[in-house]
Amino acid sequence: MTARRTVEVLLSRYGTTYAAEAGIRLRNTPQPLYQLLVLSDLLSARIRASVAVAAARALFAHGMRSPDRMIGSTWQQRVDALGEGGYRRYDERTATQLGDGAELLLVEYGGDLRRLRREADGDLDILRSGLRRTPGMGPAGADIFVREVQAVWPETAPFLDGKALQGAEKLGLPASPAKLARLAEQAEQAEQAERPGPAEQAEETDDRGPAVLAAALVRAALDKHVVDDVAARA
Repeated sequence: MTARRTVEVLLSRYGTTYAAEAGIRLRNTPQPLYQLLVLSDLLSARIRASVAVAAARALFAHGMRSPDRMIGSTWQQRVDALGEGGYRRYDERTATQLGDGAELLLVEYGGDLRRLRREADGDLDILRSGLRRTPGMGPAGADIFVREVQAVWPETAPFLDGKALQGAEKLGLPASPAKLARLAEQAEQAEQAERPGPAEQAEETDDRGPAVLAAALVRAALDKHVVDDVAARA
């Protein structure tokens, strides 16, 4: 079992970002970036990732897809949406933080996280520090945001935080973000070579970049079944 084959199987089986799982069509535009901020905040709590994703989907389904709409909702509406997604342990505190965070984003950045990106100018420490100003957003939440946003903010890539590297270790992969990124590139090249033709390539919608790699590695860190499954197939 080679490292490249392990990455190929990992990406094939578990190569979906958490943003995609939450129904966010991530683009470098204000609304999906805000949705990613909300998702990152939810994922950073001591709760199952699947519950956090379900809660984010519920919030968005109830129209809370932008900071304006989040502030326009009532505290009880936010509590109810979080509860609908199963996010009950932290629902009341999180409902308050979501309202406060949306207000802060509007005041500080006009609701547009691209302003924070310009402020950071490629410096991850400045970027993460700015993200942590969001109520409820600690270091873990900031790292989650950067892990996912590297799909559209390439200056942050390759970003593999401690949780992703923990997944790499469990899979017997290198602990170097650069080496892991190269393995992912090789896996993508091998996959492209196996595609029958341009029509099939045109239908391909899932990026195989570092954001997908990071999400897959995190899944391996969180779930022993992922590690066992990849090992069995690689």
